[in-house]
Amino acid sequence: MLPRITLLATGGTIASQQTDQGLMPLTTAKGILDFMPSLQELADLTTSDVFMLDSSNIQPEEWQLLARAVQHAAKNADGIVITHGTDTMAYTASALSFMLQGINIPVVFTGSQLPLMHPHSDAPGNLREAFAMALSGRAGVYIAFQHKVIHGTRAVKMRTLGFDAFDSINLPPVGTFDADGLHLRDEPPPLAAAEIGANPLAIDARVFLLKMMPGTNPEIFDHILRAGYRGMVLEAFGLGGLHYIRRNLIDKLRKISEAGVITLVTTQCLYEKADFNIYEVGKGFQTPGIYGASDMTTEAAVTKLMWALGDLPKRQKLLTQCLVYEMCDR
Repeated sequence: MLPRITLLATGGTIASQQTDQGLMPLTTAKGILDFMPSLQELADLTTSDVFMLDSSNIQPEEWQLLARAVQHAAKNADGIVITHGTDTMAYTASALSFMLQGINIPVVFTGSQLPLMHPHSDAPGNLREAFAMALSGRAGVYIAFQHKVIHGTRAVKMRTLGFDAFDSINLPPVGTFDADGLHLRDEPPPLAAAEIGANPLAIDARVFLLKMMPGTNPEIFDHILRAGYRGMVLEAFGLGGLHYIRRNLIDKLRKISEAGVITLVTTQCLYEKADFNIYEVGKGFQTPGIYGASDMTTEAAVTKLMWALGDLPKRQKLLTQCLVYEMCDR
């Protein structure tokens, strides 16, 4: 008996066709399989079109819709492949990593830099590798792209045109492909998240991402508070510094924390981590409600905070714990 794989389509470049208005996602999941008949020799395949969107339009509401589609498909599948646009794929894969903790089959995102029908498209290769990962039995949420398999919480889109669009940040890829096929790295299983709440798909999108620059006006924090945000991811300098001379960001950050805004502080540096304990400017804002994001990517920090806010009484303590490979601290 062949293993059972479900293909969930969401649109993106891989599904795009040329129209008078430019490229638009039009190719269905069935159309993808019709174009790739060799995939049907690998597994007993089922398909579903969850939505058909450019990934720039995929937002937290779509993450929940997609997560529910995965939960439904997982009841009758040994693996799931999700085709998705590349621009926000890292956000979606990270969000589903938190929302689908404990899923017992592989859930593998893939896409392409050129449409499936383009003569030079990278889509066929990416699809084959995504299916190989979905058939591997390694449970979790991943991105398979250009000969790499990356944890959903570690992927960042690095290139707009190059086929090698994604890198795995601060953790080696979980898998790589060569002429011998898929090679998976041994790693410890993720830690079990206790008490994540009755609804693991609950999220709150009221999170603001703020990148620091020299001269940032502290009044920006007042605007964030007035706009009704419940959380903020703050991209600080280096290991986690903020200026406090002339424009005192630290005092204002403390005030919005006291008003109930939960803040995750990460670094603008792509590699390595934020650590408040090195410099005076970082130690200055070790305040309840303000947490270091360690070596999380921005995408992981944003989606983890949205997920935590979905049931804050149960999940707040999990912000500094590694749940799905998003942090080095275990």
